[in-house]
Amino acid sequence: MDFLLNLGYTGLFIGSFLASTLIPLSSEILLTGMLLAGGDPWISFGLATVGNSMGSLTGYGLGYLGKWKWIEKGLRVKRESLEKQQKIIVKWSRLVAFFCWLPFIGDVLSVGLGFYRAPFWRTAFYIFLGKAFRFLILIVLWLSLQKIYL
Repeated sequence: MDFLLNLGYTGLFIGSFLASTLIPLSSEILLTGMLLAGGDPWISFGLATVGNSMGSLTGYGLGYLGKWKWIEKGLRVKRESLEKQQKIIVKWSRLVAFFCWLPFIGDVLSVGLGFYRAPFWRTAFYIFLGKAFRFLILIVLWLSLQKIYL
């Protein structure tokens, strides 16, 4: 993480991107580190949000490349089960995409949205909205703490 923080805003963007893939990084820690190092809160917010969203959309793309046949044979899941899951995921795709910000399961959710072919632009919008919401809370908390302690 120190390596990424030494890269400044570029490191925050790269780290935020990687953190929303299957690589175990914490974009929240990177954002906090950037703020502690004196980074601008709103530039940091934008870079973390865009980087993290693009990472989730990479997961979406990987899921989109997946084949039902692979899941059926490799994981021994029946096609009927996959079809039921697809109906649920696509029906609730806005909510599922919004919650891609959640630690651990968010990466899996983005892959699932791609695998089940949730509409791309709507999915991208709600992923971005969820990520922005999470980082906005962190920025507002940071600014509030600065007012109290500085």
